[in-house]
Amino acid sequence: MTSSTASIVASPVAFSAGSAAVSEPHLLPLAFGDLQGCRTPFQQLLAKAAPPEGTPLWFAGDLINRGSESLATLRDIIALGDRAVPVLGNHDLHLLSVSAGIRKSKKGDTIDDILAAPDAADLLDWVRHRPIAHFDNGMLMVHAGVLPQWDATLTMELADELQRALRAPNWKETLAGLYGNEPNRWTPGIKGIERLRLTCSALTRIRFCNADGVMDFSSSAGLNSAPPGSMPWFDVPSRKTADITVVFGHWAALGLTLRDNLIGLDSGCVWGEKLSAVRLAQNPAERTLTQVDCEACRTPGGN
Repeated sequence: MTSSTASIVASPVAFSAGSAAVSEPHLLPLAFGDLQGCRTPFQQLLAKAAPPEGTPLWFAGDLINRGSESLATLRDIIALGDRAVPVLGNHDLHLLSVSAGIRKSKKGDTIDDILAAPDAADLLDWVRHRPIAHFDNGMLMVHAGVLPQWDATLTMELADELQRALRAPNWKETLAGLYGNEPNRWTPGIKGIERLRLTCSALTRIRFCNADGVMDFSSSAGLNSAPPGSMPWFDVPSRKTADITVVFGHWAALGLTLRDNLIGLDSGCVWGEKLSAVRLAQNPAERTLTQVDCEACRTPGGN
């Protein structure tokens, strides 16, 4: 993997959009890629990484769907209590949308066991109250990525707006308005549901955009599939989050990506590849990678 050097901005407080939490200063977070209902690999990876008791466990979104054990995986994460810091991914939002009657289940979905659970209302309420982004000690975690015009502060402000809307009494109306590819570029004056939709598209769906930050959703494949004039969001020159470390998932076709200021954790577990976890030290040389094979979790669908 290529490597790029970034300065690290220290922040003593861990902040998730919509809520604040203070992490243990002496325990380095362990960040996991997309689980997507692959419970057995997750249990194996957690055991293999063997984080000290109390270690914050970060999850880059898409806890559920496509793997065969979505309900059990979700229960595992909930049982971790405050140690678990998951951000919402597109599959997590899809679960909420299906439960609300906004969208229909797709071929390959594995969320019926959650929807049919006797405590489904409580499970869905827990999912709906997860953050959209999380920032702690110079590291920003989102599911998909950030627009180049956004620094960490603006990213967290926008994520907080979206999370507050998803926690409000009219959350179903908001959620229904988040689908669509437009607007696909940031303008400071954007307001209302279009502002929320743009935020959601960037944080939970982006892969490619052009140098001006105009998102293109026509490709979900690897780097060689960039639409004309586009590039991976993290390679846009003068990206304003280049001075911190961004942790993300979502892009299985990209594969594990480790740079000094960039950690892409979706290594295609649900495709039968690997599940990855990285110990998030500020100094890249002190980070550790742990992986397990996911052959048994291979499913036809990806992310």
